[in-house]
Parts: sequence; C-alpha cells; structure tokens
Amino acid sequence: MSAHTDKLSERLFQLLSHSNFLAMKGLANEVPIFIQTYDPAHEDAIRRMVDSLAVRLRNGGITLKTLDLFSLVLEELEEQHVLGDLIEGEKDFARAEVLETLQNYSDPKTHLIPRLIHTIGDGGTQLTLITGSGRIYPFLRTHTILESLQPALLRHPVVIFFPGEYAQDPNGGSHLRLFGSIPSPRINNAYYRATNLDYYRL
Repeated sequence: MSAHTDKLSERLFQLLSHSNFLAMKGLANEVPIFIQTYDPAHEDAIRRMVDSLAVRLRNGGITLKTLDLFSLVLEELEEQHVLGDLIEGEKDFARAEVLETLQNYSDPKTHLIPRLIHTIGDGGTQLTLITGSGRIYPFLRTHTILESLQPALLRHPVVIFFPGEYAQDPNGGSHLRLFGSIPSPRINNAYYRATNLDYYRL
C-alpha cells in the first residue's frame, strides 16, 4: 500500500475499533451510516486496504461483515436465474436492455437492501464495511442506497467506501459526486444523511 492508504488504514483502525464508535455514541438521532471517500485512482489499493483492515479489526475481537455491492447484485441475478441469460446473450442484447435488467434486479427497496440486510444479519455484528460503489454505476447510484438503508433500522455502524466526493450543506442537504465528476441528485432529507468520515472525530 502507498503511504496515503497506510495512513488512512491506521486512522480507520483507530476510529472503527473505538468502543464509542461501535456503540454509536454522539450520533443523536442520525442513522449510523458513514462514508469514507477516496481518490478513484486508488481503487485497487483501497480494496486491498479494506481487506487488510477487516482482518486487523477481526483479530482485535470485532465481529464485522464486509460486503461488495456489485457481488450482491450478481448474487441476486444468479438467484433469480437471470445472470446466465445476460452473459449468454450479451452480444445480442441492446445496452439499454441490459441496463434496464440490472436496474430492475438491483432496485434498492425491493432487491438490494433486503439482500444486504439479510447478509449482514443480526447475529452480533458490530460493524459492516461496504465496497463496490463505483462498480455498480451506472445502473445503481449510492445515493439511492443511502435513502433506502435508513428505514432498515441499522443496529450497528455501516461504512460505505465511496470513490469520489461527499459534501454536506449547512442547511442539511448533501451531495455525492462519483469519481469526482458525476453528481448525484441532491439529498434534501437530513434524516438520510450519512456522516463523512473524512471529518469525523470521536
């Protein structure tokens, strides 16, 4: 890993392993969803960092889950017996048809979030790390996941690694900018806001 990802890994380890963070102290009424942004150019290094960070946290006695959003979508397609058809007919399907199918089977409210919550489970998980935000574009956007996660009543912190920028407005709205250039619609409901780990302090 580079010096930058080494530094980020150490900071995240100290933060995510802290008892106050795991107990979600100081969040008031906000949901325990956190976003860790990173430079899209560091995608491979960040994936390796998340893997090693997860091992280190588990070795420290923390029960956690690591999930990749793209892998969850593939699991849904396979379970619905759609993945094989998509692969076999890739050359014949129009791009719009493939995109529509992916959007239908990755819909957060009806497919992805129920699968995500089921995968996380309620068996003593203390922390969940989520990657793959860039891999699910353009058929799924991170802001729709944030809006759908809130009603799930999460009982532990969830950290989403996001290749881009995340900004919060003083009036409560927030913006995600995938890859630093593709903006999402403004998230106006403050109840859906995730906490930016770049500026989070215990």
